[in-house]
Amino acid sequence: MKFHATPIKGLWVIELEPFADHRGRFSRLFCKKELAEIGLQAEIVQVNHSVTVNKGALRGLHFQNPPYGEDKIIRCLRGEVFDVAVDLRQGSETFLQWFGQRLSPENNRAMFLPKGFAHGFQTLQPESELIYFHTQFYAPEYEGGFRYNDESIGVNWPEAVTEISDKDLALPTVSSDFKGI
Repeated sequence: MKFHATPIKGLWVIELEPFADHRGRFSRLFCKKELAEIGLQAEIVQVNHSVTVNKGALRGLHFQNPPYGEDKIIRCLRGEVFDVAVDLRQGSETFLQWFGQRLSPENNRAMFLPKGFAHGFQTLQPESELIYFHTQFYAPEYEGGFRYNDESIGVNWPEAVTEISDKDLALPTVSSDFKGI
Protein backbone atom coordinates (compact mmCIF):
# COMPACT_ATOMS: atom_id res chain seq x y z
CA MET A 1 0.00 0.00 0.00
CA LYS A 2 1.08 3.54 -0.73
CA PHE A 3 -0.32 6.39 1.35
CA HIS A 4 -0.86 9.84 -0.12
CA ALA A 5 -1.50 12.77 2.19
CA THR A 6 -4.31 15.14 1.27
CA PRO A 7 -4.53 18.86 2.02
CA ILE A 8 -6.52 17.90 5.14
CA LYS A 9 -4.34 16.51 7.94
CA GLY A 10 -5.23 12.93 8.89
CA LEU A 11 -7.20 12.23 5.70
CA TRP A 12 -5.40 9.86 3.35
CA VAL A 13 -5.74 8.37 -0.11
CA ILE A 14 -4.57 4.78 -0.13
CA GLU A 15 -3.19 3.40 -3.36
CA LEU A 16 -3.24 -0.37 -3.51
CA GLU A 17 -0.31 -2.03 -5.22
CA PRO A 18 -1.73 -5.05 -7.03
CA PHE A 19 0.26 -8.06 -8.05
CA ALA A 20 -0.78 -8.98 -11.58
CA ASP A 21 -0.04 -11.90 -13.84
CA HIS A 22 -1.80 -13.85 -16.58
CA ARG A 23 -4.46 -15.03 -14.07
CA GLY A 24 -5.53 -11.54 -12.95
CA ARG A 25 -4.73 -9.31 -9.98
CA PHE A 26 -4.25 -9.63 -6.23
CA SER A 27 -4.41 -6.64 -3.85
CA ARG A 28 -4.22 -6.26 -0.12
CA LEU A 29 -7.26 -4.29 1.12
CA PHE A 30 -6.30 -4.16 4.78
CA CYS A 31 -3.02 -4.37 6.71
CA LYS A 32 -3.17 -3.40 10.37
CA LYS A 33 0.58 -2.74 10.55
CA GLU A 34 0.72 -0.46 7.50
CA LEU A 35 -2.49 1.39 8.37
CA ALA A 36 -1.22 2.08 11.89
CA GLU A 37 1.47 4.23 10.26
CA ILE A 38 -1.22 6.72 9.11
CA GLY A 39 -3.20 6.70 12.34
CA LEU A 40 -5.53 3.70 12.28
CA GLN A 41 -5.14 2.41 15.82
CA ALA A 42 -8.60 1.00 16.53
CA GLU A 43 -9.82 -2.42 15.55
CA ILE A 44 -12.08 -2.85 12.51
CA VAL A 45 -15.40 -4.01 14.01
CA GLN A 46 -17.81 -3.75 11.09
CA VAL A 47 -17.58 -4.11 7.31
CA ASN A 48 -20.39 -2.71 5.15
CA HIS A 49 -21.16 -3.09 1.47
CA SER A 50 -23.30 -0.88 -0.76
CA VAL A 51 -24.47 -1.05 -4.35
CA THR A 52 -25.85 2.11 -5.93
CA VAL A 53 -27.76 1.43 -9.13
CA ASN A 54 -27.86 4.70 -11.05
CA LYS A 55 -25.22 7.14 -12.24
CA GLY A 56 -25.42 10.51 -10.48
CA ALA A 57 -26.98 9.11 -7.29
CA LEU A 58 -25.69 10.70 -4.11
CA ARG A 59 -25.36 9.39 -0.55
CA GLY A 60 -24.36 11.64 2.31
CA LEU A 61 -23.02 13.62 4.00
CA HIS A 62 -23.07 11.32 7.07
CA PHE A 63 -21.11 10.98 10.32
CA GLN A 64 -21.41 9.48 13.79
CA ASN A 65 -21.18 11.68 16.87
CA PRO A 66 -19.01 10.82 19.88
CA PRO A 67 -18.69 8.44 21.56
CA TYR A 68 -19.46 6.49 18.36
CA GLY A 69 -17.12 8.43 16.09
CA GLU A 70 -15.35 6.12 13.69
CA ASP A 71 -12.35 5.78 11.47
CA LYS A 72 -13.28 4.27 8.13
CA ILE A 73 -11.73 3.03 4.92
CA ILE A 74 -13.78 3.18 1.72
CA ARG A 75 -12.93 1.21 -1.43
CA CYS A 76 -14.82 0.98 -4.74
CA LEU A 77 -15.15 -2.60 -5.98
CA ARG A 78 -17.14 -1.92 -9.15
CA GLY A 79 -18.06 1.19 -11.12
CA GLU A 80 -16.70 4.57 -10.07
CA VAL A 81 -17.58 7.11 -7.39
CA PHE A 82 -16.55 10.59 -6.34
CA ASP A 83 -15.85 10.06 -2.64
CA VAL A 84 -15.97 13.09 -0.33
CA ALA A 85 -14.75 13.71 3.22
CA VAL A 86 -15.60 16.89 5.17
CA ASP A 87 -13.52 17.91 8.19
CA LEU A 88 -15.84 18.38 11.18
CA ARG A 89 -13.13 18.18 13.86
CA GLN A 90 -13.54 20.85 16.49
CA GLY A 91 -10.58 23.26 16.40
CA SER A 92 -9.15 21.86 13.16
CA GLU A 93 -7.31 24.28 10.86
CA THR A 94 -9.31 22.80 7.97
CA PHE A 95 -12.71 22.82 9.71
CA LEU A 96 -15.56 22.46 7.16
CA GLN A 97 -13.13 21.96 4.27
CA TRP A 98 -13.72 19.02 1.99
CA PHE A 99 -11.63 16.74 -0.15
CA GLY A 100 -12.87 14.55 -3.00
CA GLN A 101 -11.28 11.61 -4.75
CA ARG A 102 -12.43 9.40 -7.60
CA LEU A 103 -12.42 5.76 -6.53
CA SER A 104 -12.64 2.84 -8.93
CA PRO A 105 -11.22 -0.67 -9.31
CA GLU A 106 -9.06 0.66 -12.14
CA ASN A 107 -7.29 3.35 -10.10
CA ASN A 108 -6.79 1.03 -7.08
CA ARG A 109 -7.49 3.82 -4.59
CA ALA A 110 -9.28 3.93 -1.27
CA MET A 111 -9.90 6.69 1.27
CA PHE A 112 -9.01 6.65 4.96
CA LEU A 113 -11.19 8.97 7.06
CA PRO A 114 -10.34 9.43 10.73
CA LYS A 115 -12.94 10.22 13.38
CA GLY A 116 -14.49 13.64 12.97
CA PHE A 117 -15.24 13.56 9.26
CA ALA A 118 -18.52 13.49 7.36
CA HIS A 119 -18.62 11.17 4.37
CA GLY A 120 -20.58 11.07 1.14
CA PHE A 121 -20.22 9.95 -2.43
CA GLN A 122 -21.73 10.32 -5.87
CA THR A 123 -21.82 7.54 -8.43
CA LEU A 124 -20.05 8.27 -11.70
CA GLN A 125 -21.05 4.95 -13.24
CA PRO A 126 -24.15 2.80 -12.80
CA GLU A 127 -23.99 -0.24 -10.51
CA SER A 128 -21.24 1.22 -8.35
CA GLU A 129 -20.27 -0.97 -5.42
CA LEU A 130 -18.39 0.08 -2.26
CA ILE A 131 -16.93 -1.74 0.71
CA TYR A 132 -16.45 0.15 4.01
CA PHE A 133 -14.28 -0.88 6.97
CA HIS A 134 -15.41 0.74 10.27
CA THR A 135 -13.78 1.01 13.71
CA GLN A 136 -17.11 1.55 15.46
CA PHE A 137 -20.47 -0.17 15.39
CA TYR A 138 -23.30 1.72 13.73
CA ALA A 139 -25.30 3.58 16.38
CA PRO A 140 -28.36 5.23 14.80
CA GLU A 141 -29.00 7.43 17.84
CA TYR A 142 -25.55 9.03 17.31
CA GLU A 143 -25.89 9.46 13.56
CA GLY A 144 -25.57 12.94 12.11
CA GLY A 145 -25.35 14.55 8.73
CA PHE A 146 -25.41 17.70 6.65
CA ARG A 147 -27.02 18.42 3.30
CA TYR A 148 -24.95 17.52 0.27
CA ASN A 149 -25.41 21.02 -1.18
CA ASP A 150 -24.72 23.05 1.98
CA GLU A 151 -23.14 26.30 0.76
CA SER A 152 -20.98 26.61 3.90
CA ILE A 153 -19.24 23.38 2.87
CA GLY A 154 -19.43 23.92 -0.90
CA VAL A 155 -18.73 20.44 -2.28
CA ASN A 156 -18.30 20.61 -6.04
CA TRP A 157 -20.06 17.40 -7.09
CA PRO A 158 -18.94 16.35 -10.60
CA GLU A 159 -22.39 15.33 -11.92
CA ALA A 160 -25.95 16.58 -11.64
CA VAL A 161 -27.62 14.76 -8.75
CA THR A 162 -30.06 12.25 -10.24
CA GLU A 163 -31.14 10.55 -7.01
CA ILE A 164 -30.92 11.17 -3.30
CA SER A 165 -32.90 9.68 -0.42
CA ASP A 166 -35.63 11.61 1.36
CA LYS A 167 -33.60 11.15 4.55
CA ASP A 168 -30.52 12.80 3.00
CA LEU A 169 -32.62 15.62 1.50
CA ALA A 170 -33.97 16.34 4.99
CA LEU A 171 -30.50 16.68 6.55
CA PRO A 172 -29.81 20.13 8.01
CA THR A 173 -27.28 22.67 6.85
CA VAL A 174 -24.41 23.62 9.13
CA SER A 175 -25.69 26.06 11.74
CA SER A 176 -23.68 29.13 12.70
CA ASP A 177 -23.21 27.73 16.23
CA PHE A 178 -21.82 24.36 15.08
CA LYS A 179 -18.34 24.03 16.57
CA GLY A 180 -17.53 20.53 15.34
CA ILE A 181 -17.42 17.03 16.75
